Order: sequence, then structure tokens, then C-alpha cells
Amino acid sequence: MATNAARKRMSNFFQEVVGATPGSDPHLDLCIQCGTCGGSCPSGDDMDHTPRALFAMINADMRDVVLRSNTQWYCVSCYYCMVRCPQEVHITDLMYTLKRLSIKAGKYRESSTPEVPGFSETFIDYVENYGRSFELGLATRYNLRHHPMDMLKLAPIGLGMLKRRRMDLVPKRIRGISQLKAILQKASDIERSQEVAR
Repeated sequence: MATNAARKRMSNFFQEVVGATPGSDPHLDLCIQCGTCGGSCPSGDDMDHTPRALFAMINADMRDVVLRSNTQWYCVSCYYCMVRCPQEVHITDLMYTLKRLSIKAGKYRESSTPEVPGFSETFIDYVENYGRSFELGLATRYNLRHHPMDMLKLAPIGLGMLKRRRMDLVPKRIRGISQLKAILQKASDIERSQEVAR
């Protein structure tokens, strides 16, 4: 954890990112630029910046460049980077923070993946309403909106998944959906109260 003097030297954007990351201190100040996170990432090849490069840019106060990056949008939340990080930096949590800040600032539209927030919102919509993802609906909505011609290429894969019962035709709600909705509402209330407190 950084001392007060060290924190004062950190960029405004660094402090904004750390302050906007829910939970405990994400340990961003402990990053030693070793590259383990990028080397562990299954989506690393698609990212325009490695996570460690993004963290260096955050410290250099390069807000617009970071928020326009596609890196946070390619994070698949597998947490492998966090498990392997020698400094226990909360990398995945920081990626979620960068997604929120990018949407709030409208910078995602300037990234190489401007359609990804729509994909994320559709996924969240299914989870909030059914308690789980609905792959057929998610893929259909996303591709019809952003890549309609890809639907033809994906049809054989979808049919194979349906045939093997690996995908449902209609979304199914989990048991206890009302409990999940109550949890999500409470989390939303906490987030709003923290934003007001800032």
C-alpha cells in the first residue's frame, strides 16, 4: 500500500480509478510491471494494450487513451490474471471500473470495439431477469444489431449446440430469482450511495 506522500504523487486519474473500484484497495499502486497479467490473459492477443501498459498509462494520467482502449472490453473475467499476480493487484475489478468510466465518459464509442458495451448490457439484462445468460438470445441480439451477415456463418454452430442440448431455445429462470433481484438491488443502492458520498 502506498504511503500518503506516494499517493499525492499519483495522477488524478489513478486516484479516480482506485476510488471508483468497489471493495477494498485494488493494490494498483503495487503493480511492478512484470507482465504476468498479459501473459495469463486468454484475450491478450485481441487487446490493444496489455493490462500492465494500461496501468502505467493510468499512472501517467492518460485518461482518454485508457478509456478509449479495447483492453477492458476484452477482459472475460476469468480472474486468471489475479490468481497469478505476484502483487495481488485486483486486475479484473479494475477492468470493470474502466468499463464503467468508459461508458460514463462516452469513450467506448471511440475504441476499436464500440459495440461491446451493447453486448455487455444484453448479457446483464438476461442475468438480471433470468439469473443466468441465455446464449441464443445473446448471440442473436448482438449479431443482428452489429454483424447481421455473421448470422449465416454462426447458424451451423448454433444448430449443432441445439442438437446436442448445449443451448436452450428459450431462457429459463433460476430458482430464487426474487432473491437474486433483491441482492442486485441492494448492490445498486450501495453503489448509488457511494457515488453520492464522493
